[in-house]
Amino acid sequence: MAKQRTRGGFTLVEILIVVVILGVLAAIVVPQAANAMGDVRQTSFARQVQLFTDAAVMHRSQTGFWIGDGGSGTIPAGLEDYINPEDWENGTPIDGSWDSEARPDFDITLGIGVHFQDSATLKDAAYMTGVDAIFDDGDLTTGAFQQFTTDRFYFIVER
Repeated sequence: MAKQRTRGGFTLVEILIVVVILGVLAAIVVPQAANAMGDVRQTSFARQVQLFTDAAVMHRSQTGFWIGDGGSGTIPAGLEDYINPEDWENGTPIDGSWDSEARPDFDITLGIGVHFQDSATLKDAAYMTGVDAIFDDGDLTTGAFQQFTTDRFYFIVER
């Protein structure tokens, strides 16, 4: 009686098939992971806007006045009593600087948002429309979140 020989490993063809399958799966998953990271940043930005808005409302309820129009990246006077100043000064999750606006030329009493001071970090309208959709209608010209200039997007706290 002859002994049967058992196979001890994989053939080159089997290994190549597995590598091809893993490559196809990676090609599908990697772009989706990149899109998910963008979504996470947009959501994080929206949550921080809401946190800063709540802090501004608390400031107003205790003082009778809104926080002022702050310079981009500089925490507005009074807000440091309600939030960690580093959260404001370190910039937004979507790049750009935090900014508060109280400007009649923008037709707002108070807005909190982002100012992209660097063209390399400027987000396009499609990206910011995704942020707007988290807040309201997905239209940067209407609703609570609006684009005021090419590089400035604000959540309107009060008109």
